[in-house]
Amino acid sequence: MSEVKVNKISPRTNCGTVQLGDSGDTITIPAGATITNNGTQTGFGRTGTVDWDTTPKTSTFTGVSGDGFFCDTSSSAFTCNLPSGTAGSIISLADYAGTFQTNNLTVSPNGTQKIGGTNADVILNTEGQSVTFVYVDDTQGWINVQDSTSNERGQAFIVATGGTITTCGNDKIHTFTGPGTFTVCTAAVCAANNVVSHLVVAGGGGSSNDGGGGGGAGGFREVKSPATPYTASPLDGYPSAPNRITVSAQGYPITVGAGGTASGTSAGGSGNNAVFSTITSAGGGGGGGPGAITGLDGGSGGGGRSNSSASGGSGNTPPVTPSQGNNGGGTNGSNPQPNNVGGGGGGATAVGQVGGGPETGDGGAGATTSINGSPTAFAGGGGGGGNGSPGAPSGGAGGGGNGAAPGGGGTAGTANTGGGAGGSAGPGGPPVGVAGGSGIVIIRYKFQ
Repeated sequence: MSEVKVNKISPRTNCGTVQLGDSGDTITIPAGATITNNGTQTGFGRTGTVDWDTTPKTSTFTGVSGDGFFCDTSSSAFTCNLPSGTAGSIISLADYAGTFQTNNLTVSPNGTQKIGGTNADVILNTEGQSVTFVYVDDTQGWINVQDSTSNERGQAFIVATGGTITTCGNDKIHTFTGPGTFTVCTAAVCAANNVVSHLVVAGGGGSSNDGGGGGGAGGFREVKSPATPYTASPLDGYPSAPNRITVSAQGYPITVGAGGTASGTSAGGSGNNAVFSTITSAGGGGGGGPGAITGLDGGSGGGGRSNSSASGGSGNTPPVTPSQGNNGGGTNGSNPQPNNVGGGGGGATAVGQVGGGPETGDGGAGATTSINGSPTAFAGGGGGGGNGSPGAPSGGAGGGGNGAAPGGGGTAGTANTGGGAGGSAGPGGPPVGVAGGSGIVIIRYKFQ
């Protein structure tokens, strides 16, 4: 073998080219590194890059050193079998559909070779994960030199924060039991998916004593978007366009109304409004009491006080379509005892019953919806207080408090249902009524 020793090889002319050998030759460099005639090199190691195969893998496969693979586990989990590694071998894997968290990708070493010093599988289970493995030596085997858990991809659906977030099928549900902000970080690509389902229930009315009327339920307003499959209440307002809310990327302050206060000298306090965007539900009217026998107007009206001919408050005040509530029950002035009973507060789907005579003074029924993932009743009216009635009037389904039997106190409206308060009884009963239940706001949308 001939040998030429020089310190430097340079082209004969400026910007010339130095050629090592001829086509078909193999140039051998000491220490084992080679470059063949087609450009293939060994022994130099890689620069940390791979050539990406842009046809996604959808089932178990064996990787090839020097290549990167997009792995689509949207249908099922599968395995990438690593090739037999030698020093400098490299392979990259990426989550094609953002589904590694649901259907994992298993990475399995070849034979007795190792991944990170252990002859065992590795599970990739993070959404949007991508990894790069380099084979170093037989002691450590494949070492992960790059791991990205970011998931930077366009969002086809709404991305939002705020309230307590739960998931039901392909829907996310944001529940607000107090004030907050529903923040839309990203709107959906499809305009129809930006019409969100919502339930807005105001605080129920409070009650008074001495045969006080039941508190009216807080106003009940619901819209079910066609994009979210659940069973809505009969009061679904979607057919009326002004009831619909189409969200965009911004914050929507949420108001959750408190229940109306108790009273001992006048009518119970009316509940407070609940608000989401352009939708406002009115607080329930307070039940009538000693100093103001007529039930108050509101989302649903409060019941009238016993011992007189008193009217119940008007529901659906202010008026909306469909109606957000019903009238409270009046009293027919039946006297003497045991017939004098306060009127029941109105509920979302029924009026409060009249108090007195053969009438019971029960609260009006609320409305049942599955917007939160299970059938739940909201906005029941409170039962009237029994001022000598042999039994205690019942509150309406949906958090309405029961009215009291003689000498007893009514039951408060249930928190976060918008239920009206039950009236307290007399004579000799508690000196004041009880409070209405606070309201609630629920927002539901498709997220995948």
